[in-house]
Amino acid sequence: METRVRPATEADLPAILAIYNEVIANTTAAYVFEPHTLEMRQQWFAELKAGGWPVIVVESEGTIVGFGCIGVFRSKPGYKYTGEHTVHVHAEHRGKGIGRVLLSALIEEAKHMELRTLIGGIDSANAVSIAFHASFGFVECARIKDVAYKFGRWLDLVFMQLILPGPSAPVER
Repeated sequence: METRVRPATEADLPAILAIYNEVIANTTAAYVFEPHTLEMRQQWFAELKAGGWPVIVVESEGTIVGFGCIGVFRSKPGYKYTGEHTVHVHAEHRGKGIGRVLLSALIEEAKHMELRTLIGGIDSANAVSIAFHASFGFVECARIKDVAYKFGRWLDLVFMQLILPGPSAPVER
């Protein structure tokens, strides 16, 4: 399967929405209960783009099979060299290397942005995602017990961190 990574556009939002809503409905990869609307995805996209954050998609044979982004980790200015990433793959395309393509591209984006740290928040029961991130050099840096509730049970959140080169001359402004 030939794939192409590219920046997401407004035209990709319905496909991104469909992928995300499947994740909401069937997984604990997003601690969200209700499906999102197209308007919600448009606002999400606009906010990321306005902040200078990347949103990317993987396209295969004209179909969006996955998306990823980097966004604000925390809003205080001291965190400006840290980003939190998201990677989601269409259910029918999981296990085919799409996530690897997305995360590789996001790591390169993070380096280009001169981020020092890239964070992933992962449900602790998602051993596949934890191992996947570890294969890129991410290490577990925090585990928060009973931080969320979904599907009738309490969920633990694992933060995984990848240290990047960061800026050559970081500033406090």
